[in-house]
Amino acid sequence: MAKTTNAVEILKQTTGIDPDIDPEMLKISEDFRIAQMIYDARTDIGLTQTQLAEKVGTTQSVISQLEDADYDGHSLSMLRRVAAALKSHVEVRIVPNDTEPVSFP
Repeated sequence: MAKTTNAVEILKQTTGIDPDIDPEMLKISEDFRIAQMIYDARTDIGLTQTQLAEKVGTTQSVISQLEDADYDGHSLSMLRRVAAALKSHVEVRIVPNDTEPVSFP
């Protein structure tokens, strides 16, 4: 099995549960996805946690927390600061819970 740092893939491999379709896992996987997005964006441009922290105006330990899949204290203002430091922006969507499978004609 190939090594991965993708939290969602690790979840699939270790539990056999697909967080993309399991309703209970969808709730939990949001934190995993945020952590993974921050990690991916940071590493894609070659920054260390310390370098990103300096750009954001915080500490390396805060960036480490944000990249921790178990962390659930994300604030919109901090995510905006991180995104700005990564020359990106934050998108927030509210979508209805859809328990009915989508069918196409």
